[in-house]
Amino acid sequence: MSYPTDPEFAAINVKSRASNVMTETRSGRRQVRSIGAQRWSFTAKYNQLKRTEFAPVYAFIMTLEGQLNTFTIVPPVISSTSGTATGTILTNGAHSVGDTTIAIDGITGTLKAGDFVKFANHNKVYMVVSDRAGAGVMTIQPALVEAVSDNTAITYNDVPFTMRLDSDVQEFNLGGYDSYEYEVDMVEAL
Repeated sequence: MSYPTDPEFAAINVKSRASNVMTETRSGRRQVRSIGAQRWSFTAKYNQLKRTEFAPVYAFIMTLEGQLNTFTIVPPVISSTSGTATGTILTNGAHSVGDTTIAIDGITGTLKAGDFVKFANHNKVYMVVSDRAGAGVMTIQPALVEAVSDNTAITYNDVPFTMRLDSDVQEFNLGGYDSYEYEVDMVEAL
């Protein structure tokens, strides 16, 4: 199920949710431990909508039954590389859970730090954290949550995020005659 692309969002707030456990003593000494999980979340806001624009969006939201079902969304702008990459990018060799450096080939041009990528066998979306020109080693965050085999395809343009609603409660405001205000919170579903 794909999130409706019309009408377009007026704004999207992107968050990275890292999972850490932190304790702090009275003297201010802190201990932080990563539990190794990270998810992307979005808050997408629409401009004021007419009922004919809003109704199909909210009908889609209703089919999700709150947090029960997942959907894919290709967010505008951020879902495509800011570099010049072309070609079919593939992993070069197998990589294990926890790896953050991935050997790649099949690329011409560049991937830039901040670009999103997705491996063909993953629901998880990763971020490139240092520029990569041509074949070589691509550095990503978070670390791989699933292993990848040799020649796994990597999506770098129109990267689809697998999401679910962040809450079972979904509300909208009806301000004035036929003027709907709506924003939706979603979180990556792994």
